[in-house]
Amino acid sequence: MEAWYMDDSEEDQREPHRLIPNQPVSLDQLKKLGVFHWKLNADIYETDPELELIRKEQGYSYMDIISIHKDTLANYEEKLKMFFEEHLHLDDEIRYVLDGRAYFDVRDKDERWIRIAMAKGDLITLPAGIYHRFTLDSTNYTKAMRLFVGEPVWKAYNRPAEDFDIRQKYVASLQEPGA
Repeated sequence: MEAWYMDDSEEDQREPHRLIPNQPVSLDQLKKLGVFHWKLNADIYETDPELELIRKEQGYSYMDIISIHKDTLANYEEKLKMFFEEHLHLDDEIRYVLDGRAYFDVRDKDERWIRIAMAKGDLITLPAGIYHRFTLDSTNYTKAMRLFVGEPVWKAYNRPAEDFDIRQKYVASLQEPGA
């Protein structure tokens, strides 16, 4: 996984959109935003003891797998546009890339976009209340495991969503010491 601050270009969302010069973002910086990452062996995801331990420790009881490609996802272009709308969820978003590549973009506490490039084996958690969006990269393909605590909740709330308690709680967490 690699992360960096994005440029303001309106060009193809599937391009890297790096600033020149590049401004990398470290795992520690992402942790301060509540974003966590693990690198796992996606070739053994069905029997991986490390994944099982993470699922047990975090309470991820539900999972499914989505393949995002024009030949495998109904309404592909419409879904990609929807995923790229800036939004938040009332629950954490947990994704594990089993194949292919994709980007998650998150806002830092100064409202700047950070692009997170994910590849096979990357597992990421985005905290409830963080504004984010998702897109594929130029390969136009990813296969990902979606994990949830309890039953899945698919509802996204597009920005503005400042009035949600979870958004206010998330923003307050950014003000805590060490954030």
